[in-house]
Amino acid sequence: MTDMTVGAPRSHLWRHALPLLLGNWLQLSYNAVDTIIAGRFIGQDALAAEGIAGPVMNLVILAITGLCIGAGILMSEAFGGKDYARVQKILANTLMAGFGVCCLLALAGILLANRILTFLAVPQEIYTITATYLRITFLGAPFTFCYNALTAGLKSVGDADTPLKFLAFSAVLNAVLDLIFLGILGFGILCSALTTVFAEAVCAGLGLCYTVRHVPALCPKRTQWKFEPELLRQILRYGGPTALQQTIQPVCKVLIQGQVNTLGVSAIAAFNAVTRADDFACIPAQSISSAISTYIAQNRGAGNYERIRPGFRVGIRLEFCYWLLIGTVTALLRKPLVSLFVTGEGSEEVIRLGSQYLAWMALFYLLPTMTNGVQGFFRGLGKMKTMMLGTFLQASIRTVCTYLLISRLGITGIAFSCAIGWSAMLLFEVPYYFITCRRQALTR
Repeated sequence: MTDMTVGAPRSHLWRHALPLLLGNWLQLSYNAVDTIIAGRFIGQDALAAEGIAGPVMNLVILAITGLCIGAGILMSEAFGGKDYARVQKILANTLMAGFGVCCLLALAGILLANRILTFLAVPQEIYTITATYLRITFLGAPFTFCYNALTAGLKSVGDADTPLKFLAFSAVLNAVLDLIFLGILGFGILCSALTTVFAEAVCAGLGLCYTVRHVPALCPKRTQWKFEPELLRQILRYGGPTALQQTIQPVCKVLIQGQVNTLGVSAIAAFNAVTRADDFACIPAQSISSAISTYIAQNRGAGNYERIRPGFRVGIRLEFCYWLLIGTVTALLRKPLVSLFVTGEGSEEVIRLGSQYLAWMALFYLLPTMTNGVQGFFRGLGKMKTMMLGTFLQASIRTVCTYLLISRLGITGIAFSCAIGWSAMLLFEVPYYFITCRRQALTR
């Protein structure tokens, strides 16, 4: 455990953000490994099918993550105030409520898979395998929630290293199983989905065992496993807007995916490949944002308001350095990156479309790194509505611009739409950051 209410902000943020950054990359490796192996060993149709199912599952996963992030902020505040019993009660209520909801979500997803794919205008030639993949991956939702809730608890007490170890193990397990069953034994997309769900279950099980055995300050007592309505309301007050904010993005991605589906299988496959690249570029930037939130929430809980702005400025500098790294890698390796996901007949067109998109995004990735940093500031202060409004503004403008540009520019139009949306978000949130600092006397 790490107490961020004392010591230099730079060392706290760096030590906390680095494991989260690596952890996000490993978590993204789940989907990337599935996609690469599916594209190379099953074919372009499988690559397109996983690309269509991806935004739908992200809608569920990001809602889960948002609820856990909100609960994590509450746990960070309680830990900063040395109220360990409250930390345990928050985790217990989050696990009980969230697991039940995720089981219902998984059931609903399985039953409604055909309607979802019909709404997305999925091409008939890949309809069946997409439905199969989607139904099986929905089974992993409860396991994903358990892992994210436990991870939120560990992060709230400053332990970002342990979740990284679990992710590393499950990512390697997922890759090995995929290579055996798809690459060597030649099984289809059904097996790809099953190995992902199995790896998620293993990850959740490891997190549960570790918490019970090694983190007594976090592990709820037997008497704390009961619903507390007032505490649930507080969790929802923090986690609800965050979950809604997290789901805004995939909802818009689903709408955008519907437009991409009208461009044909090659465009769908290319967009799936570059979406994976986008995830590797943008989602790890949320690791630094999460570190900023934990730092600010702990100091807010301890009443150390004079430490908040210096820590935030360190976090923004870390975000900028991250963009220099990921933007350079994307610009130099855009064609090899897309080539990882596809081979054989038709691959040249997929690589051409994908590399055009990534050439622009390498520059535009600066914008989400900055928005993530500012979002971390507001999240740490508990200003969830501000975060939600900023995300809604960004996502809605991005979606509208996609509808206007995609018919003229293809998937490259989506890159410009992203840049416009992120810019609008910064224009809204940056002025409000200074207003918030003045109102709360965060003068340093």
